[in-house]
Amino acid sequence: MTEYKQCIIIREDLKLSRGKLAVQVAHAAVSAAEQADSSARRAWKDGGQKKIVLQVKDLSEMYGLKMDAEAAGLPASLITDAGLTEIPPGTVTALGIGPGKSDKLDAVTGELRLV
Repeated sequence: MTEYKQCIIIREDLKLSRGKLAVQVAHAAVSAAEQADSSARRAWKDGGQKKIVLQVKDLSEMYGLKMDAEAAGLPASLITDAGLTEIPPGTVTALGIGPGKSDKLDAVTGELRLV
């Protein structure tokens, strides 16, 4: 059986509080899942909705990762914060990739570190 997962990537340079980070991860997970096709979403849900939270150094690395994910045919969603709490409005905080086949996600995110 093919394994499906979702990767959520956050920016290390923002130094978000745990609560803020959790909210941004949730936004990215939902937004990316909404972009996935129904068969990938169903397979991912049936497999337990596996998620991995990873980090990049900065915005430039995040944009590059988004381009790589889209080139691989994976759903990808950038999250931009409203700026009501810790960071300025318009700050890109997170990137959701997938759900998709684990091997396709690994090809794009395999070098990233866990949060």
